[in-house]
Amino acid sequence: MSKNISSNKVTTPLPAREGPVVGLPTFFSFVVKEAKHIVRDKRTMLILFGMPIAMMLIFGFAISTDVKNVRTVVVTSQADHTTRAMVDRLSASEYFTLTATATTPKEAEQLIRDQRADMAIIFGHDYASKQSGIQLMVDGSDPNMAQQWTNYAMGVLTDMQGGMINTRMLYNPQMKSAYNFVPAIMGMLLMLICAMMTSVSIVREKERGTMEVLLVSPVRPLLVIVAKAIPYLVFAFTILITILLMSRYVLDVPIRGSLFWILVVSTIYILLALSLGLLISNVARTQLVALLMSAMVLLMPIVMLSGMLFPVESMPPVLQWISALIPPRYYIEAMRKMMIMGVGIGDVLKEVTILSGMTLLLLTIALAKFNQRLE
Repeated sequence: MSKNISSNKVTTPLPAREGPVVGLPTFFSFVVKEAKHIVRDKRTMLILFGMPIAMMLIFGFAISTDVKNVRTVVVTSQADHTTRAMVDRLSASEYFTLTATATTPKEAEQLIRDQRADMAIIFGHDYASKQSGIQLMVDGSDPNMAQQWTNYAMGVLTDMQGGMINTRMLYNPQMKSAYNFVPAIMGMLLMLICAMMTSVSIVREKERGTMEVLLVSPVRPLLVIVAKAIPYLVFAFTILITILLMSRYVLDVPIRGSLFWILVVSTIYILLALSLGLLISNVARTQLVALLMSAMVLLMPIVMLSGMLFPVESMPPVLQWISALIPPRYYIEAMRKMMIMGVGIGDVLKEVTILSGMTLLLLTIALAKFNQRLE
């Protein structure tokens, strides 16, 4: 009898404790469990934090489109005062290195063909008297760099000709390529890490057969998915702050805009990436398939069509239409405007509106697919 009485005392309060009181601690236990699983996995931690740091250093220092030490040949028939002043100005700049002098354009062309020079500056016979007659001969095997060398040389030469053309570079006077790469790296890394890691994490549970166990837990199935996504949301913000600190104090890229609005726009973008990862996890059946889908659907379009490396305006119309469907394009544009130009949120409303619409669309589709799979 005493056993029955004590048993009733223990079991009587349970129905009243079921619900939010029991569900909330259980929900947080799911979040903590997923966070611990991520932290214990060395490969995951290496991807989450090693890849952003490595890519920031590579794009900031190794991969650079800055014009420096262009091997230059000067062709002049007479060494008058004006010509010498022009040559001294070129050699004093950090952009050009005078490697040789030639008496005829043919000699300079041969030096370029022999890979001993990148560019030749040819002064005409009457240059000293007419202040005209300059020809640039450039190695055009790399069209982009050849165009930059030409622009830099014209800027130096025309400035010496009495200030006829005074070029002023806004926002990036030193023409550092890191100003262009940092916002692009932010867009690429946040999308890849959030979408890829979220999809792989959920598919891993499906492969191991533990997803069904999680779905019959006291927490609602939707909250189980949210609990698995929250740690990646926190890690995404950690990665974002790491990138911003490295860009400011390592790569010397300024953050001219409001840090608050940068974080707000980044939050929308991170939620979009997590929604895309959830959608991929509903389609993929194995971790390998999820990884391949994330790489094929995200990596190549981001690098080639988001404006990260190539201007969207220079692409054919068909590729521009495809580029309009790629979320990182709008995030990269917004970050370049806010970080480099220092504009406010009002000047990036178009990008923010598109990102918000994409987030709602992807999240709705992902949750609908998830509910269909449960049914």
